[in-house]
Amino acid sequence: MKNKKLYGNIVLLITAIIWGSSFVSQEMAMDSIGSFTFQAARSFVGCAFLTPIIMILDARKKKSPDYKPPTRDDKKTFLSAALICGLLLCFAANLQQLGIEKGTSGGKAGFITAFYMLLVPIFSLIMGKKISPLVFPCVALALGGLYMLCMKGENGISLGDLLVLACSVFFAVRIMATSKYAARVDNIRLARAQFLICGVVSLILAIIFESFDAKALLAALPAILYAGIFSSGIAYTLEIVGQKYTDPTVASMLMSLESVFAVLTGMIILHDMPSASEWIGSAMMFASVIIVQLPIGKLFKKKKGT
Repeated sequence: MKNKKLYGNIVLLITAIIWGSSFVSQEMAMDSIGSFTFQAARSFVGCAFLTPIIMILDARKKKSPDYKPPTRDDKKTFLSAALICGLLLCFAANLQQLGIEKGTSGGKAGFITAFYMLLVPIFSLIMGKKISPLVFPCVALALGGLYMLCMKGENGISLGDLLVLACSVFFAVRIMATSKYAARVDNIRLARAQFLICGVVSLILAIIFESFDAKALLAALPAILYAGIFSSGIAYTLEIVGQKYTDPTVASMLMSLESVFAVLTGMIILHDMPSASEWIGSAMMFASVIIVQLPIGKLFKKKKGT
């Protein structure tokens, strides 16, 4: 059991590294192509990458004596999950990419995006679910961190920062929607369906708002392939595998390290050095994300039981 938990933790740590480093590819792609074009291409690459994996898994399932083909209700549930989660992913991913295009650095975008880790329990409270008593102090800490991270002197918070902050809202809603359907549908198939829907909608937006340039697309191909294969295809698959063996609280903490790796890779590859206020804001954001996930409720229950 301990070996399985260690395996799950390592897998999720790799997932966080891949997701964090993908912000660099997102930032580099903006030198050649528009946000919608990048998201469309990245999503189609991720969809194509997962297709042979699904085919292999399907072949194994059909050989099993316990195999049961999906019913009509199963297909309806999957279609609902794909449409809802796919559109939410599309809004979130494109808002994030537009924010980067408008000037928010990849590292900063990683930290602002991590705000969804705090929004999920808040939305859960609105829906009548119990949440940790740490949530509201952590929200205050996170808001202070966002202020330090995003303020631009007299110019205030930039448009790019606001777009990335909006993306975190959609990511939070998507996480809640995905958790609703995760136990009822094939997760890898759902991931592929999300990429397909995100790719189609992003392509339509690219046709409407952006101009196609084959040379520019070719120049951005390395960034597209990295984001599509590693961040979308591999990381989403690793996330599913890792969460099978790891405690949910530990899993969330490990995946929140994505924001740290976003800053580190930006420093190493793009030489994008944060200012003093951005370091402080990043530290406050990261601390709030970690603290909010501490199982303080369980600790109090144990103390009462002793």
